[in-house]
Amino acid sequence: MPTKSKPKKRKKTLVIVESPAKAKTIEKYLGRNYRVIASKGHIRDLPKSQMGIDFDNNYKPKYISIRGKGDTIKELKAEAKKAKDVYLASDPDREGEAIAWHVAHALNLDDTAKNRVTFNEVTKDAVKNSFKHPRSIDMDTVNAQQARRILDRIVGYSLSPILWDKVKKGLSAGRVQSVALKLVIDREKEIKDFKPQEYWTIDAEFKKGRKAFKSQFWGVDGKKKELPNNDAVQAILAKIDKKKEFTVNKVVLRERRRQPAAPFTTSTMQQEANKRLNYRTRRTMSIAQQLYEGISLGKEGTVGLITYMRTDSKRTSPIAQAEASKFLNEKYGKEYAAKGQRHFKNAEDAQDAHEAIRPTSVYRTPESLKSVLTTEQYRLYKLIWSRFLASEMTPAVYDTVRADSEQNGVTFRTTGSKMKFAGFTKVYDNQQEKNVELPDLNEGDKVKLSKSDNKQHFTLPPARYTEASLVHSLEENGVGRPSTYAPTIDTIQRRYYVKLEGKSIVPTELGEIVDNLIEQFFPDIVNVDFTAQLENDLDSVEEGKKNWVKVIDDYYHPFKKELDKADSEIKKVQIKDEPAGFNCDICGAPMVIKMGRYGKFYACSRFPDCRNTKAIVKKIGVTCPKCGKGDVVEKKSKRNRKFFGCSRYPECDFVSWDKPIGRNCPNDGHFLVEKKNKKGLVVLCPNGDYKEEAKDDTVKES
Repeated sequence: MPTKSKPKKRKKTLVIVESPAKAKTIEKYLGRNYRVIASKGHIRDLPKSQMGIDFDNNYKPKYISIRGKGDTIKELKAEAKKAKDVYLASDPDREGEAIAWHVAHALNLDDTAKNRVTFNEVTKDAVKNSFKHPRSIDMDTVNAQQARRILDRIVGYSLSPILWDKVKKGLSAGRVQSVALKLVIDREKEIKDFKPQEYWTIDAEFKKGRKAFKSQFWGVDGKKKELPNNDAVQAILAKIDKKKEFTVNKVVLRERRRQPAAPFTTSTMQQEANKRLNYRTRRTMSIAQQLYEGISLGKEGTVGLITYMRTDSKRTSPIAQAEASKFLNEKYGKEYAAKGQRHFKNAEDAQDAHEAIRPTSVYRTPESLKSVLTTEQYRLYKLIWSRFLASEMTPAVYDTVRADSEQNGVTFRTTGSKMKFAGFTKVYDNQQEKNVELPDLNEGDKVKLSKSDNKQHFTLPPARYTEASLVHSLEENGVGRPSTYAPTIDTIQRRYYVKLEGKSIVPTELGEIVDNLIEQFFPDIVNVDFTAQLENDLDSVEEGKKNWVKVIDDYYHPFKKELDKADSEIKKVQIKDEPAGFNCDICGAPMVIKMGRYGKFYACSRFPDCRNTKAIVKKIGVTCPKCGKGDVVEKKSKRNRKFFGCSRYPECDFVSWDKPIGRNCPNDGHFLVEKKNKKGLVVLCPNGDYKEEAKDDTVKES
């Protein structure tokens, strides 16, 4: 009896994405006829050991397989051989397009074939629809990314050897981060050069009957007047007769509408997450990547919760807008849903390749997902969800009052507002306006001045950059693109060109030395307008309007002249070691303060014969509450988080995340610590049975 032949195993369609998490999600959507695997990012790049660019052959890049990616490339090739068809589904941006091109090259795929699929959100419908409309690899987009990579390699690999030779080994410089560093240093110069200007204010309290309200001095004889000094204040007070009443001579009633903010772009998401959640830019992008690639929702399976998070567009799809309108009508009522489709204007240089960052479905509310999300994922998702929903809501409406009270030509102005309709603030409010209600004031009313308070002030210097404000400044100046903000800020911190003090970004001595050299010999690199123009040229390459080789050529030739000049003219910079003021406890030689990769530290002056080093610690003026012998010093953890420990470590192992203040709790004798909250500083007992709240710089027991 003839044996039955086994049916041939049906070949599967292979789909290649970047991340394993994304691969798992997409494979579930596409079903058993598809095999989805990850390239785990780039598989080819320029070599680390050499420039890797053929300057005599139109800047042709020399790509090699990235070390450690051998097994991944073998797997990709093996799966491609077995597959019926191969699709490239890396992220829908320049980087993703370049990854698809590199994978196609490694697998000998035809890069003109329609094997490229992209989707802005990792949801079942979006993924399945993308396979209905495959396209060929967009070589204009690939060339824009190649041009950026080659330019960054030319700048980095040309400048870094000069910095190694002239300043210090281990240093490096880059194109976009040099501009970011210059912005930070220029701000620091503004702060140092700032000369405060004196000015005064007169705050007053008036009464109409028994109702009191606050007011501020505005002007004299119908004209606004500044108060530059105390003499000007006294001249105003001399005009006022405290026994006489003021007359309300002007009342302006208005209705003010506050419009909602646009849904998030990469930049605005990073800024708000930094301000509201205290997330660093890199952390924000990491969490957003997880939300985009997919979260397991139990029976529903793995779902991408947000759209693609690298975007400078404020546009959202009509389908998402219609869903938001339906949700708002059901949840809050029709008066809260915006009438018609809302359009937010993009910045002039926005690429508008993708939608704004939004939830893939507003019906997946933050509260409904709280049990399946980590705390970090939940907080960022709630921010994105709320911001998008608010952008599709009606304005908040306020009744505002402005009243001027006058006596002998002296005018005090009072302003108040009361919310009439919450509108979008019911979901998301990025200003937190307070109601300031006033008594019913009418023109001709008499009001009595009950007290006044004259205060001296001085103008303040501009604030140091935070990660949020630096991202805003980079975007405003057209430097970098959504994918570059987080790595740029991360790089200048890792190289110790800047450091964080609280949330403020402060330049280091090393950063100032590097910036000074680059500004002196390579002015174009740190020229904001020049760098912004280059970004526009790269956008033009992506749009097919400019040739990528010509863009590099126009940039490289002036840079080459600067490079030759710098190599011959830059003198070696000596970073002198400062005396530490004490001797080495191993060999007795004087200790010095050296500059290292992570900042300053103590080292023996006989290095390398004696390798004794010590961390520089800051005493806080408090004796160790555990041993009573050592000093409490400020230290930094491996993650750069500040904590407090005993100077006698390891003999004494006292540590505290919160700053001890040198007093003990009157209830249980435990040492008290200082913490910050929204109201300011608070002194409390870690055991939780005692607290002192700081009010107006004084500590009050509670």
